[in-house]
Amino acid sequence: MADSRASFTDLSATPADRPVYVVGAGPGGLAVAYALRARGVRAVVLEKSDRVGASWRRHYDRLRLHTTRRLSALPGLAIPRRFGRWVARDDVVRYLEKYAEHHGLEIVTGVEVFRVEKAADGAGWLLHASGGRELTGAAVVVATGHNHTPRLPEWPGAESYEGELLHASSYRNPKPFEGRDVLVVGVGNTGAEIAVDLVAGGASRVRLAVRTAPHIVRRSTAGWAAQYTGIVVRRLPVRLVDRLARPMARLSTPDLSAHGLPRPEAGLYSRVRQGAIPVQDVGLIDAVRTGKVEIVAAVEGFEDGKVALADGTRIAPDAVIAATGYSRGLDSLVGHLGVLNERGRPTVHGARTPKDAPGLYFTGFTNPISGMFRELAIDAEKIAKSVARRLR
Repeated sequence: MADSRASFTDLSATPADRPVYVVGAGPGGLAVAYALRARGVRAVVLEKSDRVGASWRRHYDRLRLHTTRRLSALPGLAIPRRFGRWVARDDVVRYLEKYAEHHGLEIVTGVEVFRVEKAADGAGWLLHASGGRELTGAAVVVATGHNHTPRLPEWPGAESYEGELLHASSYRNPKPFEGRDVLVVGVGNTGAEIAVDLVAGGASRVRLAVRTAPHIVRRSTAGWAAQYTGIVVRRLPVRLVDRLARPMARLSTPDLSAHGLPRPEAGLYSRVRQGAIPVQDVGLIDAVRTGKVEIVAAVEGFEDGKVALADGTRIAPDAVIAATGYSRGLDSLVGHLGVLNERGRPTVHGARTPKDAPGLYFTGFTNPISGMFRELAIDAEKIAKSVARRLR
């Protein structure tokens, strides 16, 4: 196992002796730590939970990577073939554990970093962490994850709802919802997959509340993974990709307009650039076509214990699962440094550092069409190269 007892650097250490601190022991943080170590740079990973891959351990049981095994490996270690083409959640966790062990990464668990600021000597960064710790590093890589803090809308009247209301982050499997009427709010990949999971698990009725119809793509067509297309088109002009995607969508996915899911007017890649990743079909299309998942209007709030929808209807499900996304949770950590945009996301990522915060790096805060794990691996190498050059 990775060393959870790694020593901290004393504040009196000279700049040359200071490690690079990596905040977060998810796939992004682990990849950066390995890439730094491979270049002879000491990297110490700080993880607030007691194990690596904490966010992956919390995901729902059904989850699999939507990217292929071969294109999801982190630098320096392939994902075992026995995990299959679409790697399951538990196997992702096993891989991350093996990755940390295989590379002998220096990981300190049970330490949460609350605030990052420039060191007094101007030659590094000061981290304020749990237990009153103050740690000084030569550089800092923030890898706390895209899905950090569950975001539950402040729906008016929610306190009047007598059913069960939970965020998708608390959903594990359909067993607690067997025989129940469930409304899933949000039609991103998480909401779509939970809706399908509930149908398979015996929920008596499953409805999916949709505000903006998503682009839906097949995860794989005749062996060609959607990820491959994402890699091919990622550097092409947005308008060109939008034009190419329209006829491909008509050929590969049926028109679900009659079931409440019309084809989006905005182009696929235009939506991606706005942060809306296409929904990969893992059963949603068939479930909608057969009426097993019913599409309803967006949720506006709650009235008299019922759910109020945007089209004026009122429904009374037994449970509401809000697949309404996450916030990055970076404001208290680095918001005072002027490195976040209006949406609370880093203004730069990968090898680039903010103009007024040299030596501060971010990874894992984008949601690329070409695959998160793939881009984390690429970013790790770029960050390590930049850090090594800076320290020299």
